[in-house]
Amino acid sequence: MRIAIAIDSLAGGGAEKVMLTLAKEFTEMGHEPHFLVMTDSVAFDIPNGLPVHVCFASKDRDLKRSWHLAPAVKKLTNKIRSIEQEVGKFDLVLSNLDKTNRLMVKTKVSPLFVVVHASVEEELTRHAKLGPFAYLKKLWAKKALNGQHLVTVSEGIANEILQTKRIEPTSIRCIYNPFEFEDINALSQQESQGIPDSDYLIHIGRYVKQKRHDVLFQSISQMESQIPVVLLCHNPKKALKAAKKFGVGHRVIIPGFQSNPFPWIKNAKALVLSSDFEGLPTVLIESLACGTPVVSTDCPHGPKEIMTGELARFLVPRRDPKALASKLDEVLLSPPSLAEVDILAKVQAARIAQEYLALVK
Repeated sequence: MRIAIAIDSLAGGGAEKVMLTLAKEFTEMGHEPHFLVMTDSVAFDIPNGLPVHVCFASKDRDLKRSWHLAPAVKKLTNKIRSIEQEVGKFDLVLSNLDKTNRLMVKTKVSPLFVVVHASVEEELTRHAKLGPFAYLKKLWAKKALNGQHLVTVSEGIANEILQTKRIEPTSIRCIYNPFEFEDINALSQQESQGIPDSDYLIHIGRYVKQKRHDVLFQSISQMESQIPVVLLCHNPKKALKAAKKFGVGHRVIIPGFQSNPFPWIKNAKALVLSSDFEGLPTVLIESLACGTPVVSTDCPHGPKEIMTGELARFLVPRRDPKALASKLDEVLLSPPSLAEVDILAKVQAARIAQEYLALVK
């Protein structure tokens, strides 16, 4: 099959990483994935032979418009047609992230499935706090999903959409994110400069409000242990400034974005996630695959589906630094057994790729 994966860019986020893993698996299965990126920002290593088509020029004003989308839709439609004339028609099209989704649903390409990576309601709540313009822009982006075939990355997101009825999709199903555990294991064995020789905790995530670095820093300040915390994020200066504000600047190590975070994860005593909301937090599964225990907020959606059995005792309420600090101290003293982690069998890349291919069978 020839598969198009449309996305804002390949600039280093979780959705981008998920789709790159999926594309790699498609290729290994003998299929032909193509990336349709709206802009050419790239942070990940792109596998050799994986076609990446940049759909808009870097300073294209039509792409940046929030409301009048027709010119951008026309350009994108023509771009997809020209690609298909060259390589053949796409058998499956997967669209990701709001900016891309708003355009792709209007191109009338088919068969199109929109992948929902995060809680719709939590994103809307967050944007409502930014003012009416930000809220309406986000709401309009979500309303673009009406009448579409949706794939959610967790059961929690699917249930939320069905229960709130804010969006009325033509169909909806959950397909977990794919993971290449052999690759993760191999990458985790590589040497990486800068990894601390002593014990440390690790947090991985963009420096954005959703990830609640403020809660993380407050929890660090309330821990009994004085273990340092490594932050892998894109904005080290802002992160360090915030850490100093909460009096823990001396406790954090911020090397910046790492194209291979797995040696950092494997060598950590535990990984912490402090987010207000997620879709299916990739870092939790990657950490468990590396044999590193996790402590996470019980945020919508995903952690509860990942951290089952004994792992569930390390779920903490959102926005509760004291509870997070307590569980971080506990995981250092009494880590859970990772001998059997149910979620790992459910997210094998080959299994997930087959589920995506089955969308059009």
